[in-house]
Amino acid sequence: MSAVRIFVARLVGRTVFDPLGDRLGKVRDLVVVYRNTESPQVVGLVLEIPGKKRVFLSIGRITSITSGQIISTGLINVRRFEQRTSETRIIAEMLGRKVVLADGGGEATIEDVAIEEIGPGEWEVAQLFVRKPKLGGGPFAKGPTAFVAWNDVRERQTQGDPQSAAQLIASFSDLKPADLANTLLDLPDKRMQEVASELPDERLADVLEEMPETEQVRILARLGDERAADVLDAMQPDDAADLIAQLPEERGETLLDLMQPEEADDVRRLLEYAPDTAGGLMTPEPIILSADATVAEGLALIRRHELAPALGAAVCVTLPPYEPPTGRFLGMVHFQRMLRYPPHERLGTLVDQSLDPVRVDAPASEVTRILASYNLVSVPVVDASNRLLGVVTIDDVLDHLLPDDWRGGRSSRIVRSRAAAARRTPTVLTRRADDGTS
Repeated sequence: MSAVRIFVARLVGRTVFDPLGDRLGKVRDLVVVYRNTESPQVVGLVLEIPGKKRVFLSIGRITSITSGQIISTGLINVRRFEQRTSETRIIAEMLGRKVVLADGGGEATIEDVAIEEIGPGEWEVAQLFVRKPKLGGGPFAKGPTAFVAWNDVRERQTQGDPQSAAQLIASFSDLKPADLANTLLDLPDKRMQEVASELPDERLADVLEEMPETEQVRILARLGDERAADVLDAMQPDDAADLIAQLPEERGETLLDLMQPEEADDVRRLLEYAPDTAGGLMTPEPIILSADATVAEGLALIRRHELAPALGAAVCVTLPPYEPPTGRFLGMVHFQRMLRYPPHERLGTLVDQSLDPVRVDAPASEVTRILASYNLVSVPVVDASNRLLGVVTIDDVLDHLLPDDWRGGRSSRIVRSRAAAARRTPTVLTRRADDGTS
């Protein structure tokens, strides 16, 4: 009977089940160790369990692997995964590496890795799917591909030469921004920067919004000014303002000058307010309509895919102009109220008269009290002339109230990793135990 061979990219995102069919988590990576003259040996999986926590699952606890599902013994240690110096993650670190073909075929890039079962509970890297440099053609042409055995290549990674992150990014395309942010924070510094440099501007902007400010600054510091400005353009103005406020003043001004004028104006306006006030917390891009606009128009705007749920919970009604700072603020119309009226009903007749806006200089504590007291997801912010400047949403307040390290930033992970490194024993090229000890 032929050996079972599975390509790793097909395993990412697959569910791991226990013997009774209950879901344990999803595969996010495979961990291997190198052996002197043999193929790398699989020692376990990086599993994402409920709570978005990543844990290590020893290969010895896997009873069956197919491209569709994975069955384990059901025993999992929920201690957070910490990578050892002797270990390599296939998805995060091996894909995109350069190899030299032993048959004289030149250099190629690893795009996928096949693992093979060589015995009960024993898996090793058996084959690579590689792509050679393109031989010409148009700008979208790709080089030829080939399947090669591990023993028929040798790795080649020149010092300082960036490793392609395209395959890694494709593997994590299904992750939400917050989950991708956590994934990047788990990568080595160099690899994290390689991935960040290849993410599209909009995707990187979404990911940065979910990272601790210290990590945002680290990543932005390694981007060129033009690229950094493009990413800031794609961020929500309040998040961009928070990030720029952490940068040296000179670079902050440089990036603001390079941003799109409209986006830069929003950010500059937010930077004028103290961070613990309604003005410092607000989002300056609410949905704003006139009193003559209809329910149909309001519902059409809140259906936009790119709109955050909290911003889509209500529309603001003002006098002209309809860009902040607007004309006199008239009130808000919640989407549930719009659903109760015919499409032609005018929004001016549906304004919630019981909800008062907050002043731009109101303390964050007052904004929090209003949101909690009236079970709101957003509250309008006005200036002394009752002109609408923006809205504070519930997620803005939560970001302010939660401790600085609520996202599980890299700083605490580095401390844990260094402590673990101090306990490491000499490298053992056998299956890793998953009891969390070294």
